[in-house]
Amino acid sequence: MDPQQPPMGILQKLVTYKRMFGWRALIVRCTERVVGYEARTSGFASDIRRTVPLEKPYTDDVAIPAQAVLKSRFAAIAPLPVYTAPGPEKRLNLVTDSINSGSLFGGVGTALILAALMARKTGSKLRIVTRTQVAVESGFAQVLGCNDISFDDNVEFVHVGVGDDAAQLDVCDGDTFLTTSWWTTACVLGSIAPSRVKYLLQEDERMFYPYGDDWIRCNEVLSRRDIGYYINTRLLFDHLVANGLPHLQTCGQWFEPSFPESMFHSQEKSEAERERKRRLFFYARPNNARNLFYRGLEVLESAVARNIVDPERWEVVWVGKDAPHVHLAGRLTPTVVSTMGWSDYAEFIRGVDVGFCLMSTPHPSYPPFDLASSGAVVVTNRFGSKQDLSHYSRNILMSELDVDSLTHALEDGMRLAEDAPARRANYLANHIFRSWEDSFHNILSTVK
Repeated sequence: MDPQQPPMGILQKLVTYKRMFGWRALIVRCTERVVGYEARTSGFASDIRRTVPLEKPYTDDVAIPAQAVLKSRFAAIAPLPVYTAPGPEKRLNLVTDSINSGSLFGGVGTALILAALMARKTGSKLRIVTRTQVAVESGFAQVLGCNDISFDDNVEFVHVGVGDDAAQLDVCDGDTFLTTSWWTTACVLGSIAPSRVKYLLQEDERMFYPYGDDWIRCNEVLSRRDIGYYINTRLLFDHLVANGLPHLQTCGQWFEPSFPESMFHSQEKSEAERERKRRLFFYARPNNARNLFYRGLEVLESAVARNIVDPERWEVVWVGKDAPHVHLAGRLTPTVVSTMGWSDYAEFIRGVDVGFCLMSTPHPSYPPFDLASSGAVVVTNRFGSKQDLSHYSRNILMSELDVDSLTHALEDGMRLAEDAPARRANYLANHIFRSWEDSFHNILSTVK
């Protein structure tokens, strides 16, 4: 701040803030200052973040409308701001948080692929609507190219930011919507008829939360019988049906994901590569509770201390956002990699011998499939009905979640990784889809 510039008065600050962020953001900001706490719009998922830092709040005892508190707390599920305007005869709207480089893997990539195939099948225009970040448009083409999907039509990108009072989405009679989370589904259903909405469900999203206000709202969306659901894996579908959502048997369809061979395949090692250390990959995401980072850390500490992981023969690579740099048993320091693009990630995976990937939900998660599809051995955990993944690949080993069981499973996985004939035979016997058109065949046969 210029020391010669006089400080702004409160009215001038309000006017400036409104000009920068809009009326809705100004109301939320004032609510926070009066109530004395930060509005938790980030409570729905780790990638819904506030864009304005909270300053020291006012402490005056002033009553504010209850609706202002609710709007502040649940801004992400407020009705999608729309207006009616002429449009194409058919248009599919994919509604997601972000398609930036850090968001393109796993579920977001699957959503982009499904949206492209649905639009192509029905002859619909495709519009991608992001809620938390302006889309990096090149990400769409990157995902489709890496997954062998052709899409020749133009794509429209629109950002309708959470809490942005000025943002609105034009809709017409030809619009349908594909949502990607309970919060995007809730916001769309606030403005759009349920018959025009399909929900791509890729996890039991109730497990993101403790039993509180977020859990209740999530469960309410998942319990709706007036929308259609596309569910990622038969394992997740069966879990959801058995755990309070039996209506999915009539209004849901499941699919198995694909891992195209152009990206995920076993790569013959050169003589020099065979003489190098073997690579152990740990899926390290400390800020995603369901990935059990700290249990994985305990297991790796135990494995290094017991020389199951011999630093002279194995390198350990951690891949994940915000993974810390640590020493394991005072003997080994893992290499830490934050994020990679699709091509770099696929090349890295092809060089992995053992993957250690924990997921305390009923979905297998994608890294075990990435690895098994590329010839690696995987150690992961059982959870509920997720007891055995050998029907996908015999190179995926399962374990209970206690440290001893996981350590023994890791030892078994390393032994299998060094048994080249058995590892190769298991890879050749994989039952993992390689084509997204095959994965979505049943779904695409029902869309019009």
